[in-house]
Order: sequence, then C-alpha cells, then structure tokens
Amino acid sequence: MNDIFIGCDIEDISRFRNKIGKNTNKFLNKIFTKEEQAYCNSKSDPAMHYAGRFCAKEAVVKAVKSSDKSSSITINQIEIRPSKSGEPVVNFKIKIIGICKVSISHTLGHAISMALFVKG
Repeated sequence: MNDIFIGCDIEDISRFRNKIGKNTNKFLNKIFTKEEQAYCNSKSDPAMHYAGRFCAKEAVVKAVKSSDKSSSITINQIEIRPSKSGEPVVNFKIKIIGICKVSISHTLGHAISMALFVKG
C-alpha cells in the first residue's frame, strides 16, 4: 500500500485582485507559468482563478512536504493546468516520485483547494 498525504489552502480573492491590478507582472511571473497566466486571463474574473491556482499550488506543497520533511518544493515548481474536461492537473517541474490530484473551489470572496499526494 502506498502512503497518502493531503494538503489544503484557502485564500482571499481580494488579495489577488489587488496584486494583479497593480499593472505589474513581477508577482504573476514569480508564481505562475505563462500557460497558467493565459488560462486565468482568459476568464471573466482572472483574480478568482489566480487565487484558485495559488491555493492548489500551496496545497500540493503541503501534501508533498508532509510525505517527506526533507523534501524541498516551492510553488513555482508546480504548474496547474486544465485537462480537456476542465479538471485541474498537477505538473511538477522537478522530479517527484508519486502522483498528485487537486480540487479547486471558489466563492465570490474565497478560493480553496485540497491536494491528495500518493507517494510512489
């Protein structure tokens, strides 16, 4: 049986509205890939989707780190892309042994994500 680890994160969407409204890409480029930015910017409320993607990345970091305390992973080493069906898919930019699934939800004010990491 493989080990299973979870992570969770919640964010206030207004935090992202303030960041992306400042007409600077420094914040976005530090955290999100060009593909993630294109996806979020294609939505009617980009801040909601940036917050959701950020939550997913934070949840993944928590799940992966709980699987191995010596593990070093940061949010910019994780990419959250939509599958053809719209499901968020986790892509690692570093070698990780295992698989990770995420779920993202939004309200008007908050985004939340859960991550499930199965260590291989």
